[in-house]
Amino acid sequence: MKTSIAISLALLCAAPAMAQQASPDNAALPDRIVGDLGAGVYHLEPNVLGKRDRNTVLPYAYFDYGRFFARLDTFGVKTARIGAGYLELAARVNFDGFDAERGLRRRSNPIPLGIGTFQETPYGAFFLNAFYDFNQSHGTLAEAIYAAQIDAGPVSIYPQIGVERRSAGYNDYFLGVSAAESAASGYREYHAGASTNAIFGLSADIPVNADWRVNLTWRRKWLGSGASDSPLINHKIEDMGLVSLNYHFK
Repeated sequence: MKTSIAISLALLCAAPAMAQQASPDNAALPDRIVGDLGAGVYHLEPNVLGKRDRNTVLPYAYFDYGRFFARLDTFGVKTARIGAGYLELAARVNFDGFDAERGLRRRSNPIPLGIGTFQETPYGAFFLNAFYDFNQSHGTLAEAIYAAQIDAGPVSIYPQIGVERRSAGYNDYFLGVSAAESAASGYREYHAGASTNAIFGLSADIPVNADWRVNLTWRRKWLGSGASDSPLINHKIEDMGLVSLNYHFK
């Protein structure tokens, strides 16, 4: 599937490395930036139309400022207190679209807006989000991610497991092939269904000194049949890698 999935899951894999920096506390919403800003080299896997993997330098932002938060590709505001976190209004930067080529029509990038919450508990961190695409697909995205923390000296390691659900409308817009497209492109006609995609990742947070950190992330995603059966898809498994250098704001 696509560059955006790699970026989106970079967030989910790298986020636990910052969880301890953004503890939700009504009395302690920071009046300054608290968290990390930097840049990273992302190994991205555009998993459509035979496109090749590539390495790309992109910003890295994971911080809180008052009620505003940035988590790589997800931005939003914290509203009402809920459990060990807040109910959040969120927007996601997503590049699932692609230009018209090989007899296929252009797919416009989605505009995912929705709600979510980050819950930091004594048993680990939970990331829950649900988005609706206000652009062309009018589909939905939902995700649930759990992350644990293992400390090995100064290095913190964060294994993550989770699941992503993409609606049939979302998948069909980006991965479906209409009869007209099939005739023009040679790809078989395909009407995509919903997909449930399993996620596993590992992230390591390595302090360089008091102000700088290195983040290493690897993530694997197994595509459900609604997505992986599309003739536009290259692989049923997607991998993402990230190496970033970040300044830590306290």
